[in-house]
Order: sequence, then structure tokens, then C-alpha cells
Amino acid sequence: MAFITSRKHPGRPTALTRSVAASLLTGLAFAAPAHAGNNDTTDPQVRNAKRLPGIEVNATSGADYRTDMVDSPKFTQPLLDTPQTIGIITRDLFEQQGATTLTEALRNSPGVGTFYVGENGSTTTGDGIYMRGFDTSGSIFVDGVRDLGSISRDLFNIEQVEVTKGPDGTEYGRTAPTGAVNMVTRQPMLANRAGASLAYGSGQQQRATADLNRQFGDHSAFRLDVVGQDSGVPGRDRVRNRRWGVAPSLAFGLGTPTRVFLDALHIKQNNVPDGGVPTIGLPGYGSPDATRPQIGLAPRVDSENFYGTTQDHDRVTADMLTLIVEHEFSPDLALRNTTRWGRTHQDYLLTSFRADAGNLLTPDPADPSTWAIARSLPTFKRQSNRILTSQTNLTANFATGAVMHNLSAGLELTQEKASDIDVAPRDGSTWPAANLYHPDPRVGGLLSAETGAWSTGTTDTAAAYVFDTLKFGQRWQVTAGVRLDRYTTRFDSVALCGERNSPECGTLPAGTPVPGLAARIVDTLPNGKLGVLYKPAPNGSIYANFAVSQEPPGGNTLLFSSSARSADNPALDPQRASTTELGTKWDLLDQRLLFTAALYRTVVRNELTQDPVDEQYYQTGRKRVQGIELGIVGRITDDWGVSAGFTTMDAEVTDGAAVSNDGSSDLAYTPRSAFTAWTTYHLPFGLTVGGGARHAGAMKRGTDGAIGTPATTGSYWVFDAMASLPVNRYLDLQLNLYNLFDRHYVAAINKSGYRYTPGTPRAAMLTANIRL
Repeated sequence: MAFITSRKHPGRPTALTRSVAASLLTGLAFAAPAHAGNNDTTDPQVRNAKRLPGIEVNATSGADYRTDMVDSPKFTQPLLDTPQTIGIITRDLFEQQGATTLTEALRNSPGVGTFYVGENGSTTTGDGIYMRGFDTSGSIFVDGVRDLGSISRDLFNIEQVEVTKGPDGTEYGRTAPTGAVNMVTRQPMLANRAGASLAYGSGQQQRATADLNRQFGDHSAFRLDVVGQDSGVPGRDRVRNRRWGVAPSLAFGLGTPTRVFLDALHIKQNNVPDGGVPTIGLPGYGSPDATRPQIGLAPRVDSENFYGTTQDHDRVTADMLTLIVEHEFSPDLALRNTTRWGRTHQDYLLTSFRADAGNLLTPDPADPSTWAIARSLPTFKRQSNRILTSQTNLTANFATGAVMHNLSAGLELTQEKASDIDVAPRDGSTWPAANLYHPDPRVGGLLSAETGAWSTGTTDTAAAYVFDTLKFGQRWQVTAGVRLDRYTTRFDSVALCGERNSPECGTLPAGTPVPGLAARIVDTLPNGKLGVLYKPAPNGSIYANFAVSQEPPGGNTLLFSSSARSADNPALDPQRASTTELGTKWDLLDQRLLFTAALYRTVVRNELTQDPVDEQYYQTGRKRVQGIELGIVGRITDDWGVSAGFTTMDAEVTDGAAVSNDGSSDLAYTPRSAFTAWTTYHLPFGLTVGGGARHAGAMKRGTDGAIGTPATTGSYWVFDAMASLPVNRYLDLQLNLYNLFDRHYVAAINKSGYRYTPGTPRAAMLTANIRL
């Protein structure tokens, strides 16, 4: 295909690589934000605004799930006075629940989860997160820096997980239209401590972690976090999660105006991925073949069945090196720079399947024990991602007359690169079909090789932003922000001729590698937000907020598509989103408990839709999600902690073709309501008991030509419990029980409805927490 030059903003490519390199060589100490000069710690705004890098405060009794500040210096106000729905999942909370991955931690945010399995044979891998009706897996950040790759992220070196809902383009640049997730890493502190954990649970789950912190000198410290895991998955045969990781970090200048943090991360995973289970026998299932009505009456397959083979694998290597330098010029002026290099490589093979009429084999239609399903859709992924960035932030507090300003401004230079190598079966090799009710994974014989097709995309971005919170006396605040991202994306590929969306072969044999799509886009993305906040009392706020964001073609993966129906076609304009939010937040029970409530409405424009007359695709579509969100987090008493949230999501297509299989305008993979809660109580003799509940409403799958598969999944409630008992000053024992009533439910479904991911059945985990 011919080279494409964007018609939007033609211009010379930026020399971003040289700019980033110069920043690496010449960047000076940049600091964590300072806050207003008032040092009265009885003022809740001032007290909550003070951030002390490298310091941990551990409760002496019950756990505290509340954190009052977002880690990023772009947010200058405590959560109470931030006009946006933001949830912070603390280390106390996810460790009490036994959560080990980002996906598990996000169960504490209502309406956020992995509801989508994938399309046809392509299965979603890693943290495939949906938030308020839209895919958010490309909007995951670590310490404010984008984390690329469709991998599963471990929590062993994470201090807290921040979930911001609504457009976040002003904070992060290109993002999903309904929010972003930021993981905050642990840092060294001025203390000597060591701890470890050993866990064993249902499904042969085995995991060990260690956390060592050592102070050397008056202002320096070293920290080392490690993890090792070799675990099955409760309720799933053969699926395996194996990983080990190490995260060393150094800190200098702790407790001084100039601080330097140097962090490294190395993780290797060697997993057996989960391709799901056929939906045969689930409510709403019918025969895909009118000549074989018996299929529609077949019993449900065992949700433990594994339809893959011994060749299935998901091998991931992730590396990250981060330098954070901070300097406070005064209590009201500070600079901070974050420089990061990161890379991820994933080598993946999954035995996918599609239980349609052609792939569902019934030698004896009257005898289900003879039925089989073709292992006809091997899914390969050989993908690498790399990022290099330098982010500089300035925070300043000053007054202009009677108006107080909390200013945050910055410059970010980033280069991101993604490459994909095409792999396919060789010489027509295939796997034998799997017995539908008793599949055997011990088969081999599939030969694969690189086809010669590949694609690579590189995006250079220079971004500038400024935020200001203007305080008019004690009652009124206005928060405004704007960000400009100037980006250049270059894409090149080699395709196999004769395939879908590939060049014609002419005189060449079908499947010959030929030049594919080549494209370059140069564009500027403006994003902004405006919030007005009123404080009827020092412990409360009422606000209105409006924010916009954009995501250009290739924004999620950096890889383009020549398909006319793909949002990653480089000829398209960016997807645009705007959110209006009205809310209130209150500190209750002497500032121990934070209550939040919000009404929100997000409108997404420039969505692709097909014209029913000429069958061409145009960016005239529009989607909308609206609802309420309630939250409460903190302590009811010193011994009683609670975290809970509820949301409704009325999500639909307001202009364009239906995307749900039942023909309605509702968005797929979006429960209409969701609830999550967790609470613990610390008893006088040291025992901590607690539990939680999760609810997700029914949701619809995407639309396609599948016949007989369920159009919706049912709603469900799941209840968990835990107990923790100190054996002595060095050892605690913690028992977690999951899905107490052993509820069978569909956690996620694929687009065609042929496959689903079963929810975790009743399971247990025993953890020994060691303190030295």
C-alpha cells in the first residue's frame, strides 16, 4: 500500500529522540510539590496536602483504607477538594484481600473489570480492563508514566492503585474516554525493616514475597522487593501463573529539600493462558445448527475444562528503570523530574476455539460423550513495547491579591515504540479436536513459524500542560487545566498478500510477504478541564466539573490498520470524549471517613459507524454513558475499616448502528449496576475479621453473525471473608475465603458468545506474614 501522509497537520517530524537524550543528560533535580505556606496542621486542607515521599505510617489497630492525596503533583488538592471521581486502592486493602494482580485490585472500584474475553479466536490477555463501557487497558500508568503491553501486572512493589474516572487527557495525554489507572510504586524510607509472606491456597496457589528496607546514613535508604509465584487457578485445569520479579530502589536526600530516587524492575512470567470455556449449556444457549437441535439441549460443560494444549504459553519479560529527582526551593516552589526507560516483550500461543456449527463435531448427535470441538484457531502474539520519557513538573503556590493559586505546570517528552511479528501454523499442521466434555491437553504436533509479516509503530510526543486551582476565600475554588500534545506517529508494515485487508497478490503466490500499510501522522491534541467547587463547611465540598480528552488512531496499541472499519485506520480523526460531573464529598466522623457522590455523563464522538445504504464507514457515531457513583472509605472507629462503592452505568449508542447482539442500543460488556464493599474489624485480642461483597449486573455481548449463543450474561453476587491473627511479634497468619456460597457466574464473555471465563469458585488462601 502506498505511503500515507496525514492530511491534518503536515509538517517536519520532530527530533524527539535527541530531545529526550538531551533531557537525560542535562535534567537537574526536580521536586515533589510544595503546598501553601500556611503551616497550621489543624487545617485539614493543609494537613492532607502535605506529601512525605518515602515515609510510611502503619496503623496500630485496624487497617486504614483511606489516602487523601493522589501521588501525581498534577493534582494539587486533597481528594476532598478535587472536583472529580477518584478512587485510591491502598496496599492495606488489597493485601488484606489477598489480591496479587492489578485486575484483582480493581475489583474494589465499582464497574471496573475484565468483562470482555476477545473477538472470535483472539483472546484478551493481561489486564484487559473495561471502565464505564469502554476499553481502558491502554490507559494504565506506573508513577504517572504510561505502561505499554497487554500483560498482567503484579502488585508486589505497589503502594497504591489510583483510579480516575472521566476523561484524563489533561493529566496523561491520550487516554480512554472514561478514565485511567495509575499504579504507585513503593519507595525507600528512613527505617530498618524487613518482611516476607508465604502463601498457599486452592488450585495449588503458591506465592512468596519479601520486602527489605535499610537506612544508610542520615538521609539515604535502600529497598528491595521480590516475588516468586507458581500457581494454578482455582476452578481451572492446567491454567498456570508462574512469575518471579525483583524491584531494587535507592533513595538519597530523604528529609532534605533535594531527593533522588533510582528504581529498577525486572519481571519474568511463564504462564499457561486461559482460553475460556464453551458457553454450551448456559442460559440463553441454543443450537448453532438447525439440523442438530440436540446441541441446544446439551448439558453445560464442566467449567474446569481446559481446551488448550501443552504447547500453550504466555512468556513475558518486563524491565523498567526510573530516575526521580525532586527539589524544593521553598515551601511554595518545587520541581520534579521523572525519567524512565521501559520495555516489555510477550511471546504468546493460545489454543482458541469457536464452537460454531462447522467447528462443533457430533459423530453421534444422540451421544454427547462423542462430541468434540475443533482446535482450529491458534492465536499467536509476538510483540514488543518500549518507552523512553522525561517528565518535568513545576508546582508553585502564590497569591494575586485576595486569590490564592496552587499552580502545577510541566513539559513531557516521550518516545514509544511497538512492534509485532506475525506467526502462523506451518505446513498446514493443526491440533486434533478436543472432546467436548473430557478434553485432553496432552497433544502436540502444531508447527509454527514467522510468516515474514510484521508491523512497527513509533510515536514521538512533546506535551505541555498547566493546571491552576484558584481559591477565592474559604468557600470557592476554581480548578482549570489545559494540555497540548504534539505527536508524530510513524508506522510501517509487511503484509501477506491476498489476506483480509492486505494488498492483492497479482502474479505472486498467495501469502507472499509484500509491503503493507505505511503511514505517518502529525497532529496536536488539545485537552482541558474546568471545575468549580464550593465548600459549605470545612469538611465538605460541592462541585461541577467538565473535561475533554482525545485518543488518536493507534492510540491504544501504536499500531495502525488499513481496515475501513478499524478505529486505528490512520485516515481517521481522533476519538473525542467529554464528561460533565456534578458531585459532593464529605469528611465524616472527625475526618476518619470520606463519603463521595457524583452524577456523571460522558459523550464519545467520532465513533465509526457503517452507512446502511452505501455500506461505507464514517465517523458520525456517538456513544453515551451516564449514571451515579457513590463511595465511602476510611474508618468508622479506630478498629473498624470500610471501603465501598456503587455505580450505575446507562451506556448506549446514541448515533450509529447497534453494538449489542440483541439489537438494542446498549453498549456491550457493561453491567448496568455494580457494587463492591470490604470491611474489617480489629478485635481487642488481636484477631482481625472481615469480609466483602461484589455485585455486577447483567451485561450484553457484542454483535456479529454467531447463531445460538447467549446474548447476555446474568447478574451475580459474590461474597468473600478473611481473618488475621498475630501468632507473635514476628508472625501473623491470614486466611482468605473466596466465593463463600460457591456461586457459578460468567466473569467475562467473548464477542461471539462462544466462549466465557468462569468466575472463581469457592477457594481459600492461607498466608504467613513475617516481620523481622
